[in-house]
Amino acid sequence: MNWFTGTVLYILIWWVLLFAVLPFGARGGDLPDPLTGWRGAPARPYLGRKVIATTLLAAVVWGGAYALIKSPWISFRHGYFAAPQD
Repeated sequence: MNWFTGTVLYILIWWVLLFAVLPFGARGGDLPDPLTGWRGAPARPYLGRKVIATTLLAAVVWGGAYALIKSPWISFRHGYFAAPQD
């Protein structure tokens, strides 16, 4: 994996994990809308903490993905997942 592929992989992992981390600790307003019951956006979203947590978690997941890609466990060049030879 070259640096460009690694960077793109990290950005994709970070973006997916951001949406997984965003709901943690989110609490809506105190009074719901009487018509729809919607409480609106969170009063204190803690976006800075969530970005930091997402960055750290993405680094761990990216490290695992990098180790799996570099390992011989899954290979598309030879073995079970290999493309047929011409």
